[in-house]
This record gives sequence, structure tokens and C-alpha cells, in this order.
Amino acid sequence: MNLLLKVIVALPALLFIVLGVRWLVDPAAIAPEFGMTALTGAGLSTQVGDLSAFFLTLGLCLLTGLVTGNRTWFYPPVMMLLLATLGRLIAWLVHDAALALPMIAVEVIVSTVLLLASARLADDGRVNADD
Repeated sequence: MNLLLKVIVALPALLFIVLGVRWLVDPAAIAPEFGMTALTGAGLSTQVGDLSAFFLTLGLCLLTGLVTGNRTWFYPPVMMLLLATLGRLIAWLVHDAALALPMIAVEVIVSTVLLLASARLADDGRVNADD
């Protein structure tokens, strides 16, 4: 079970890293995938800096958790994803933004998987013996 869970966690980790690198390399190509256009000037700097940092941090924390077996590394990505969900909901409720259900669904599903993965780790930071 733990081996399968590791693979399931590794997939979004790699996806997040790819998304972060894509923001660094070609923001004009990835922005439309998030319902945005690439801005210019300081706006582009904010998009590239913040979004690459967001996705790279998600992916690198997950990979660090997988490699070390330390469940603490799963908590920052869970917090980031659930806060992004909260922000999307507030944007919809307060600022007349579109309700981005597909993005919210991914954030909630990945967070749930990460919480499950963190619960499957032993207290000493090592993966349970039933790998």
C-alpha cells in the first residue's frame, strides 16, 4: 500500500515541478492554462516569480517527503493547496470571479491524498514496514 501511495504522491510532485519550470521558461504559453494572459512589466515579474515559486515549492516539498520519509514535508503543500482553494472561493464569493471547480477539485483531491500519505508514515519519520 505504501509503495502505491508513494507513486501517487510522486505524480503530482513531478507535475508541480514541471508547472513551476514552465512558468520560468515560457510564461506566455502556460498562462492561458490557468485562465490568464501573461502580463508585462512588474505584473509579469509577479506572475513568473510567485507562480514558479508556488509550484516548485509544492513539488520539491513532496519529493523531499518521499525521499526522507518525513511526513512533515507533506504539510506545507497541503496548506498551500487548501489556502489556494480558500482564495478561489473568496474570489468567487466576494470579487465576482468565476468558480474554478476543476482547479478546486484538484487541490482538494491532492490535499486529501497527501494527508493520507502523511498518516501512513511512522512516528519516527520512516515509512511503515508494509511497503
